[in-house]
Amino acid sequence: MAVVAIIHRAQVNPSKNALLRAWVPKQPWIGSVDCSTLERVDAYRFDDPDGEVGIETHLLRSADGRILQVPLTYRGAPLDGAETALIATMDHSVLGERWVYDACCDPVYVSAVATAILTGGAGVDLVFADSADRIPVTAHVVGSGTAGASVPEVESVTCSTVGTDTIISAGELELTVVRVIDADRVSGSATLTGTWPGQPNPALLAFVG
Repeated sequence: MAVVAIIHRAQVNPSKNALLRAWVPKQPWIGSVDCSTLERVDAYRFDDPDGEVGIETHLLRSADGRILQVPLTYRGAPLDGAETALIATMDHSVLGERWVYDACCDPVYVSAVATAILTGGAGVDLVFADSADRIPVTAHVVGSGTAGASVPEVESVTCSTVGTDTIISAGELELTVVRVIDADRVSGSATLTGTWPGQPNPALLAFVG
């Protein structure tokens, strides 16, 4: 049975789009990208095995046509030691107050991405909590690894910016998240690639090593 993420039919305040439009233009990895407008293109999710943390990566189109990758995590309580990674809190009409983080600084996200990359995993299917009806998924991501491969345990992370990439260090694991997508970029490392409407050829999203 495929792993799924449970989605609630809910109102959130402020909206995710409002949070992103306020936060993204201030980030050091944005470079020379024109963020005067940001349009949602698509999104994909990973699963938290403990069922506590929402993991959602947003794909946005900038005013100059670049595709930006912005992973967020949603938590029901603050993440210890991650005050600088907190983007905002929002009110969720079903789950209550949620703490929204830059996911690159969240060990649950880092573990999920590393697992997908190293074991050949993929983004999860989506279902509504109140009906189990499937939600169409149009952004498809997949890791280059092999099922059963070992994945380092992730307990804490540190992040740095190099150009338009975020470099994440977590013990013996180094994970690079590509923030500004270059359709022609390749990596010889273990990779996560994705496709979505308007991007039919796999684009590099993240890599280990």
